[in-house]
Amino acid sequence: LGWKFYDADDYHPLKNKKKMEAGIPLNDEDRIPWLCTLHDILRREDASRRDIILACSALKKMYRHVLIRGASAIESNQPVQPGENPALKILFVHLDGPMDIIAGRLEKRRGHFMPLELLKSQFDTLEPPSAPENFITVSLEKSLPEIVREIENAILQG
Repeated sequence: LGWKFYDADDYHPLKNKKKMEAGIPLNDEDRIPWLCTLHDILRREDASRRDIILACSALKKMYRHVLIRGASAIESNQPVQPGENPALKILFVHLDGPMDIIAGRLEKRRGHFMPLELLKSQFDTLEPPSAPENFITVSLEKSLPEIVREIENAILQG
């Protein structure tokens, strides 16, 4: 697509990385400032009329609302309503797959602060996207070219 790519893990503060390295799952207090930082990046790129891809473990609906609306999503504690014009238009891609496939991929990753032991806590925290969120679900059991093609098709179809 020629879009700029951001990995949300690059924006975790050092204290979050240290906590994960120690095998301690992050909580909402750890994640909200990080998500607000990501929202600021999304807003900046949107203001410049640039399309981007952000790889991010936005596990809860509230986290996805923060990405869309920033800190105001926390203050209002209200989800984006159907027909509401959100602050940012984001297509969430929920990469869905069984824990063993994801664990296998994590085991191959080297030099990352997120240990395999935290995967279960991520599954426990996960709130898969649902209506009225703007999302697609793509199975990780497909081949990489199939996954990419499905995501590209969803983006290009609007």
